Amino acid sequence: MKRRPFLTLAFLALALAGAGAHAQEHTIRFGHVVQPGHPISLGTQKFGEIVAARTNGRIKVQELGGGSIGGEAQQLSAVQGGVQDITLPSATIMGGVVKEFTLLDIPFSFSKAEQVDALLGGPFGQQLMARLPERGMVGLAFWETGFRNFTNSRKPVVNVEDLKGLKLRVIPNPMFIEAFSALGTNPVPMAFPELYGALESKAMDAQENPFSVVLTSKFYEVQKYLSVTNHVYTANPVVISKKTWDKLSPADQKIIQEAAVEAGNFQKQLSREASGKARAELQAKGMQINDVPPATLQRMRELTKPVADKFAGQYDQNLVRVYRTELEKAQAAR
Repeated sequence: MKRRPFLTLAFLALALAGAGAHAQEHTIRFGHVVQPGHPISLGTQKFGEIVAARTNGRIKVQELGGGSIGGEAQQLSAVQGGVQDITLPSATIMGGVVKEFTLLDIPFSFSKAEQVDALLGGPFGQQLMARLPERGMVGLAFWETGFRNFTNSRKPVVNVEDLKGLKLRVIPNPMFIEAFSALGTNPVPMAFPELYGALESKAMDAQENPFSVVLTSKFYEVQKYLSVTNHVYTANPVVISKKTWDKLSPADQKIIQEAAVEAGNFQKQLSREASGKARAELQAKGMQINDVPPATLQRMRELTKPVADKFAGQYDQNLVRVYRTELEKAQAAR
């Protein structure tokens, strides 16, 4: 009889441990808008593999790609509200939550992806992510879509004048709208899942995205010309709902955070390797590709600078100073 309390306590401890383990078993819904085979999709799968391996399958990651659960803005809102667990919108879309993210969208700021890595891996990137918890999210890592280029169905872009009058789909962001207006286009905000149909029906003449997106989204079927401008580098912050995050144990939070960083390194390497391959494949599929002359790029930079300065003036000036200081360091070192 004297041993019974100890047995009761032992059984109770085992029951509680079992209940706790069961409670922690769940599936994380990771949504994005790109198609299968894109580096972001492959990075999502790598993230899922790492998480599953380190939790012995207790936490699973469900990939919901191709915009199947909405465009970037819709998914970001769902993550904020706790309806969706993880997404990775462009920095442009993130600007709707923390407007300073769109400092990354200032045209012609970067000449190499490594400059962005240094900027986002330092104080500027850290301070951006630190602003997310009060907005219902936690930042895990920065992935990428890469450098963006123009495609259209009319003619190659050789001079700024070649852009004039083009109905150009842009991400719904004020800086993009004003910058491309300054270049003479007619920018139209549109969610990504609607883009292919708009190009096919000629409701839109043009769009701008990295090589890999043009390839995996099959825009070569509805766009003839691709002009290489590398005008904006698109970073994709991976964000998790704070409601989801707060339900995780500290150990699981660490696993998720580290998996996002490791999968991000894998994803960025794939993205950069895929860019050159995608260009060659697009050309093989019949797209006419041209490199925009440096003089034209300089003229584009001059035309969009007032827009960039205007928006930078509206942001938190302390963070703008950090951005400019860190960008100068990155440009000088790389």
